[in-house]
Amino acid sequence: MKVELFVPCFVDQLYPETAFNTLRLLEKSGCKVEYNSKQTCCGQPAYNAGYWDEAKEVGTKFLNDFTENTYVVAPSASCVGMVKGGFNDLFTNTIVHNKCRSLQSNIWELSDFLVNVAKKDYFGAELEGKAVYHDSCSALRECKIKDEPRQLLSKVHGLEMLEMQDTDMCCGFGGTFAVKFDAISSAMAEQKVNNALAQNADYIISTDLSCLLHLQGYIDKNKLPIKTMHIADVLCNGWLESTEY
Repeated sequence: MKVELFVPCFVDQLYPETAFNTLRLLEKSGCKVEYNSKQTCCGQPAYNAGYWDEAKEVGTKFLNDFTENTYVVAPSASCVGMVKGGFNDLFTNTIVHNKCRSLQSNIWELSDFLVNVAKKDYFGAELEGKAVYHDSCSALRECKIKDEPRQLLSKVHGLEMLEMQDTDMCCGFGGTFAVKFDAISSAMAEQKVNNALAQNADYIISTDLSCLLHLQGYIDKNKLPIKTMHIADVLCNGWLESTEY
């Protein structure tokens, strides 16, 4: 099937390997992937900060950068949630209303797409250690994703998945929240990381690099024996160089 790859702006700038791993997973699932190099942002930063006119301008470009009747897949539930939810505030009853609705119905977070559309949950990945999964607010509450990442991770060789306390609680990032309320944000990150450490986990895995960026910052600052990984990077870990995808 044909898929258009949406690489969120911060993934493009900070975690390009996750974008490439997303491509690898989609191709290994049998998808023909297209990437529009002119794409930029979905408008979420401006939207969350209250600058809806600016968010609408960026969102309009997003609507023009993707095809409304083709699957669009992104390694970020946060950005997918913005399109599925935030775009309602920006484009309902506008000239692009119908195009927006079509795109909203065809955009998918990566793990959701792999399990429910591509019908594939095994990729031959290997990762030794114990891990906990962090349910991001956007994945769980906006995109209704909970079981799909766990299903995928359960098939990773050598990886023992554990459930930490309050796995569905916010990590404290929340975009501008982390800037405006840094003390509260840091305390929430501390609680999340401590819950993971209580399980003797080696990794915190999630669908959202924004959450993982925040948590890794706390981990690095305090020199803690744990690291964060995006689910796409986990699912590609351990592939042989000769593996075709």
